[in-house]
Amino acid sequence: MELNIRSISKTYSNGVHALKNVSLTIPQGMYGLLGPNGAGKSSLMRILATLQEPDEGEIHLGEIDIIRQKDELRKTLGYLPQEFGLLRNVRAEELLNHFAVLEGITQRKARREVVEALLRQTNLWDKRKQKVGGFSGGMRQRFGVAVALLGNPQLMIVDEPTAGLDPAERVRFLNLLSELGENSVVILSTHIVEDVSELCTRMAIIKRGEILLEAQPLSAARELKGRIWRRVVEKSMLSELERENSVISTKLLGGGTVVHVYSEGKPGKEYESVEPDLEDVYFSTMAGLHHRTSEQQWQEVEP
Repeated sequence: MELNIRSISKTYSNGVHALKNVSLTIPQGMYGLLGPNGAGKSSLMRILATLQEPDEGEIHLGEIDIIRQKDELRKTLGYLPQEFGLLRNVRAEELLNHFAVLEGITQRKARREVVEALLRQTNLWDKRKQKVGGFSGGMRQRFGVAVALLGNPQLMIVDEPTAGLDPAERVRFLNLLSELGENSVVILSTHIVEDVSELCTRMAIIKRGEILLEAQPLSAARELKGRIWRRVVEKSMLSELERENSVISTKLLGGGTVVHVYSEGKPGKEYESVEPDLEDVYFSTMAGLHHRTSEQQWQEVEP
């Protein structure tokens, strides 16, 4: 099962060009859509979830035409939006049971088995008697996944799932998502680079409604080898460095500033070469320094 997105464009009534000729082929497994806030990620997710229509283009999940066969797609869709509301004074088990009825699981025994299985899968079985209004952020997200998994969806859309989660909850949630990609197309839309690097076998970087890069994270990082250089400087030197070099990222460290520079050769004796990671790929791409042809993208081989 593949998700094929072809030439999707969307312009809102206020003149914002949210998506510009977006084309992607997304295979089964975890796929990362990475970009800053306002890049067009949520617009694409809402179109895929049949919540709005594009101005142009086509989308197919296998044989299903998502734009023209919305009801067919909804039968096999799981969607966890960035913000979602829950009835706060209802126990988790009761609420998931209610959603199961809405999903069409009407036989009581089958519904009970499904509810238990999903609460166990999302590690919420021990909290099944607790009201969801008392759930932590991570527990709410995991409950949202349980709801989205009703009906065994072939397409799972997860929009900014780890924003605001503490480190322990984030790890539990990412482990859960990694299991889902074994049987479905799972799209993880996020601005957090680490989420994509830890989970996704393929990814796309989007900026201002356009796809800048489509690649395997590990392969994209390898292509930058020998072009990323590191130097620790005082903050007062940063403006001068930015005038002289292609600075792609800066971080504070122990009172100094760690600078990563993109350069085909060593930019100075004070710099050391570093092993590129996905963060370097992301920032160099966003700066317009890391380009790949469509032929390179489609001929990419597994590492």
